[in-house]
Amino acid sequence: MRFEELDWRRTPLGELTLRRRWDPAVHTDIYEIKLDDEFLMSSLFTVSETRLGQLAVAEAPGGELDVAVGGLGLGYTALAVLEDPHVRSVAVVDALGEVIEWHRRGLIPAGQRLGTDPRCHLVHADFFALMRTGAPLDPDSPGRRYHAIVVDIDHSPAHLLDPSNADLYESEGLRRIGERLTPDGVFALWSNDPPDDGFTARLAEHFTHARAEIVRFPNPLQGREATSTVYLARTPRD
Repeated sequence: MRFEELDWRRTPLGELTLRRRWDPAVHTDIYEIKLDDEFLMSSLFTVSETRLGQLAVAEAPGGELDVAVGGLGLGYTALAVLEDPHVRSVAVVDALGEVIEWHRRGLIPAGQRLGTDPRCHLVHADFFALMRTGAPLDPDSPGRRYHAIVVDIDHSPAHLLDPSNADLYESEGLRRIGERLTPDGVFALWSNDPPDDGFTARLAEHFTHARAEIVRFPNPLQGREATSTVYLARTPRD
């Protein structure tokens, strides 16, 4: 089948659609999630999401790791985190219960792994609201501090899915992230925009070793190289 709409839901944010299509350019099935007419995510472009998870875990302190992921999507960031044998637990927080349901039903390929790995807990909640109020990111582990917090929700700190998300990327929001991390813990953020020096500077006010790393990957639709940005920063060791 060249094209199949796997599910459609009306949500407070708009019309949410999961579809699968055969792409002759790459000779594989492509899974896509759309919100109204906007593409939220596509399995055609997953290099930077995977790299986000890999870099976050690689930068984290040694020993067994507890990781929180803001944003489930197609699951590639969470899968990359789970690939590391040092990871003890992963709480994946997503505001769209429909996306969590698609994973649990196996409509999205990553759900088969995420749903059976005992280390992984899918949490239906608004990540931004949890950060704002101080509520647990995982209700089964209240008070837990994480060795890494990984966020892939907005397009970038400047291009938001919802204007109310903006406070996470300002000084107070970054301070709250730091409070949820262990000493020497890692904050990692995905962005579809080029590195923003102003945001990196804000990171440096609350974290150590703040930097932006460019991730390059091929774009077969346009026949050129594309880029995304991963921001990385650590809390002080003491």
